[in-house]
Amino acid sequence: MTDDQGRYPLVTPKAFDEPSVFRPANLLREARRQKSLPDKPVPAVCVLDPDGDVVRHLARAGTGYRHPGWACYHTEMWVVEVDGLEIGVVGMAVGAPFAVLVAEQLAVSGAALVVSITSAGRISGNETPPYFVLIERALRDEGTSAHYVAPGEWSYLAAGLKDKLRNAFGQNGIYVVTGSSWTTDAPYRETALAIKEAKRRGIACVEMEAAALYAYAAAAGRNVVCLAHITNTMAVDGDDFEKGSDNGVNVSLAVVSAVATAILGSP
Repeated sequence: MTDDQGRYPLVTPKAFDEPSVFRPANLLREARRQKSLPDKPVPAVCVLDPDGDVVRHLARAGTGYRHPGWACYHTEMWVVEVDGLEIGVVGMAVGAPFAVLVAEQLAVSGAALVVSITSAGRISGNETPPYFVLIERALRDEGTSAHYVAPGEWSYLAAGLKDKLRNAFGQNGIYVVTGSSWTTDAPYRETALAIKEAKRRGIACVEMEAAALYAYAAAAGRNVVCLAHITNTMAVDGDDFEKGSDNGVNVSLAVVSAVATAILGSP
């Protein structure tokens, strides 16, 4: 950041190659010390579950267990096995800054792949919710990405991951479309004019995390895949925000398993 009075701080030049003084590994070290937690790595595959439906289901059903070493001050991690694959799930990290904060902490805790599945509003398309969109690019209408990569319109799913995911979902019968998203920091400023412009661009959905997560992944060299679970049309017609049976938990975990297998191989 430069001393340029009168300019909007978000768009002032950033020293992208300069390391941060505040590091996630150091924060977690102190959290473990304060909480007397073991230094235990998280599963290689971890999920961001902003709505918290998956973690609540695992806690309620007794099909998962709380990770004993996850030291994040703001969240809990629940671990579940799906098709022989151990998956760590972190709930309630809503929005770009929170999602990237957790993704940074997951990376230094042992996660090789982070999958974000966020509830999203449909902008365009003829599909009837609920369904999934594999986000290939995300419009950077949030602030966090500006701290990781140079200014630009879009953040992108890494090309290597995109190639590996090309045929990831066909065999298990899960309906996943590919498309672009609009990442916003202000869901209650999704105006008719903004939605119209997003639709004109062919954007599939609006959500709150993907652009920042992809920017972080590009800057840090991490494996991050973002999917939108299209559950609503911005609550303008009623009967919105339905995810299907068990709040979409099992199908979401199946999607994560398919992503992990395509990228990391079978467990």
